[in-house]
Amino acid sequence: MIVVSGSASKSLSNTLAEETGCALANVESRRFPDFECYVRIHENLDGEEVVLVQTSYPDEKIIELFLLQDAIREFDIKNLITVVPYFGYARQDKKFNLGEPISAKTLVKHIQLSSDSLITVDIHEESVLEISEKPTKNISSMPQIGAYLKNLAPDIIIAPDEGALELAKIAAEFTGCKWDYLEKIRIDGETVEMKAKNVSVSGKKVAIVDDIIATGGTIVKATEQLKSQGADEVYAACTHGLFAKNALPRLKSVCDKVISTDTIENETSVVSVAKELAKALGY
Repeated sequence: MIVVSGSASKSLSNTLAEETGCALANVESRRFPDFECYVRIHENLDGEEVVLVQTSYPDEKIIELFLLQDAIREFDIKNLITVVPYFGYARQDKKFNLGEPISAKTLVKHIQLSSDSLITVDIHEESVLEISEKPTKNISSMPQIGAYLKNLAPDIIIAPDEGALELAKIAAEFTGCKWDYLEKIRIDGETVEMKAKNVSVSGKKVAIVDDIIATGGTIVKATEQLKSQGADEVYAACTHGLFAKNALPRLKSVCDKVISTDTIENETSVVSVAKELAKALGY
């Protein structure tokens, strides 16, 4: 097997190659003066099983992904496994208004066309993968996030809402602590309080885990309220650290630590999903 890295996922691809003991292809990716994308794979991939790793965010990385798939298909390969660590557009998984596309399904449909199988990591809505005519697999980063959090010794891991409770549960199993979720309690017409549903956070170290942190508004508010309820320290951990609209400085101003994985590579990417991807690939 040989790993081909897109420019959005260089660090993860390198770690995955090390984890599996597979070769990492020499890939050239650059932009023409008009910003159109040029890619070239400086390896002979004939007869190889190829794993292409490329996050489909931001938009220009989607075009690069499609071009890399085509470049790989120009060789006489055994098969192509496309790994999309962060699957952009996954959050619009239904049509809310007449005339809208279902963006998540659109992207799945196009990515799977040139793939023999597709692997995602904590995709926002796993059911959108059902549109694929090729085999798909969605893996969780929470075992690795839980293993990292274990070193920080939190007393409780909390999901920001009930929908993310399963993520908190998985991370807590690897950390060895309790888990819970935040419940929104309306105090009056203008005031909403967020509290852990079943346990007190007073005097505790708390880790909030979620799949995506985008603008960070919910996490900032939750952290402020948890600390007002007596939490000693609050850590924010997510699979995909988008950190849009200056979110990271805002998070750092209230959280004791901000943690994300290498699905989107940034300064908080202290957890790698390479081990979980290696397992999914049979290593």
